[in-house]
Amino acid sequence: MADSWKISAEVSKTIARAALVAHEDAIDWPPDWVVTGMEVADHLPEEWIFEVYLDSKPRPADVERVATLFAGEPPAFTIEKLPETDWVTESQKGVEPICAGRFHVRTPEHDADPAMVDFIIPASQAFGTGQHQTTAGCLAMLDLMKREGVVARNQADIGTGTGLLAFAAMHLWPGAKATASDIDPVCAGVVRDNMATNGIVEGDGPGQLTMVIADGMDDPLLELRGPYDLFIANILAGPLVELARSFASATAPGGNLLLAGLLETQEARVRRAYLALGFRLSRRLVNGDWSILWLRKSRIR
Repeated sequence: MADSWKISAEVSKTIARAALVAHEDAIDWPPDWVVTGMEVADHLPEEWIFEVYLDSKPRPADVERVATLFAGEPPAFTIEKLPETDWVTESQKGVEPICAGRFHVRTPEHDADPAMVDFIIPASQAFGTGQHQTTAGCLAMLDLMKREGVVARNQADIGTGTGLLAFAAMHLWPGAKATASDIDPVCAGVVRDNMATNGIVEGDGPGQLTMVIADGMDDPLLELRGPYDLFIANILAGPLVELARSFASATAPGGNLLLAGLLETQEARVRRAYLALGFRLSRRLVNGDWSILWLRKSRIR
């Protein structure tokens, strides 16, 4: 396993969030550098730790690049080599199950909740066990969509990670065709493993899931299987804006669009992009610092 290193700094919530936004807007950011920000502890909501994970020892130029994410004087960085382990997997081991809407998401170490719809998502290299607030918010919003009478016959989950949101949508609309995609090739194997664990059938027919590796909508199969009357994209605010036109083209008139991965401070920018393309806000949910948006596309353009 390759060496893993971490550059970190303890900063205020405001500074950390600003740096996360700057990272999202950064040009030519190394794709294998993982950037995170989170509270130091639940009882210290204004104190955050900002972290950048790398697969090699950072050079002075690497630290300087991280420093550019901070306006004004950069914070004091700590640089450390991590133990020879998969830190992503380790960070997810033993996490408590979450309940969102009718869904219960857990790792194999925990017991099922017989009163809820249970999904098992083991620790893996793909993002999205449901612990992240945006994923939990999406599960709650999907549940609300179902209760509000949304009908889905053809659905897509873009940036699927582990496949969890696609699985949830398939449970809610079991007769729909379902497509999941991600830009990361590792997700293909992860999603298929999780399909087997959770009893999801792979295929291109109703009630079956097709997995695609693609950058946004740049794949002929994604285009061929559209348009979609339920379209899910839990990614980041920047890509949501950049891909707005292609997402709009892939959504059927009257269709439903679930967007997440954006901070509440980024919501207005995202909403403007989709309003200009004929979408209106149906519901919004704020989970922590994150906004989850349910948009509906006009039937007439």
